[in-house]
Amino acid sequence: MPEPVARSPIATPGPVTVTAGWQVSARRAAGALTLTDCTPLAKVAVALRRPALAAGPLAAGPLALARFGRAARDPAGTLVVGSAPGEWLLIGPVGQAQALAAGLESPAAGGDSVTCVDLTHGRALIRLHGFLAARVLAGLCGADLSDDLVPDGAALGTCVAAVATDLIRDDRSGTRSYLMHCERSAGQYLSDALLRAGAAFGIEVDGFRPPGI
Repeated sequence: MPEPVARSPIATPGPVTVTAGWQVSARRAAGALTLTDCTPLAKVAVALRRPALAAGPLAAGPLALARFGRAARDPAGTLVVGSAPGEWLLIGPVGQAQALAAGLESPAAGGDSVTCVDLTHGRALIRLHGFLAARVLAGLCGADLSDDLVPDGAALGTCVAAVATDLIRDDRSGTRSYLMHCERSAGQYLSDALLRAGAAFGIEVDGFRPPGI
């Protein structure tokens, strides 16, 4: 029997391929403004059950990289997002959710004070990339996304096209890039809204390519 294939809630424009057990688009964009469905990436929510213990082993671990409202990468490339006081979102390579959680839940890491929840299949994740990305978002989001308020590495909870989402600025090679993390049920709607808003700027769908983060 064929191996089961995971699917994003966002429609996959052809050509279609399977990468690391996920159905993804193999489309390659040529333009400067792109939208990529990054839902296959591992997504783990982390919360401290006993915040006082954050001064212990956890203080030297990945959670120390990003305070509330900020995002940073650990040496392995995992994006650590401070999503709320005492709460984080870890975004890593496809299929690595269990490993990300295990690294924090081990006794040596102070795991008795941490709760980890694998959100990979329950949430959608979209990347909007290009120097015009902020102009696209300006028509859909009421937040001021100027460099002074939302620089590279900033993370905030806001609404984009009336969808509640974590908005993370994660520039690539000096070019503006935003990740949007929302409930799975809103993924298709948010993707469609971004494509409509970006049509005047020449937006193109770019297929997911590992490692993708």
